[in-house]
Amino acid sequence: MYANEIVICTNDKETSEEKLGQWTRALDRRGMRVSRTKTEYLNAGNGMQRNGSISLGGERVQRVKGFRYLGSTVQEDGGSEAEVAKRIQAGWNRWRKVTGVLCDRRVNAKVKGGIHKAIARPAILYVLKDTTLTKTQERTLEVSEMRMLRWWRRERMRNR
Repeated sequence: MYANEIVICTNDKETSEEKLGQWTRALDRRGMRVSRTKTEYLNAGNGMQRNGSISLGGERVQRVKGFRYLGSTVQEDGGSEAEVAKRIQAGWNRWRKVTGVLCDRRVNAKVKGGIHKAIARPAILYVLKDTTLTKTQERTLEVSEMRMLRWWRRERMRNR
């Protein structure tokens, strides 16, 4: 039995260590244990001191600036740059899977647009619909999508 992606939210270092200790003891009673090497903490607010550290059983817990939780990237500064970059990469990965169709001159442009809307765009926008984006991040998403669309339209352009 495994318990992954557990989050403990507190306002100060002492409460964090206390809750982590309680969690560790509760798991021990049930025959499970917390991996000391995989346990990390993120200081997402001003409640804890920026230079403080948390310990678990006398060992220091690694501090990170961002981590994945339930499929989304959580960053220390509350931003979403890492999530936007990840979604753009996911869109390109999906796009590459259908390049055979998108780059085929015999396939109608309308069909290609439909394929893009059905495959690449949802991969990019997945998770981001619930994320607050800056204007710069919105522009980055638009530029990435336009690059995908231009890629398969280039085949129709001829040198003069």
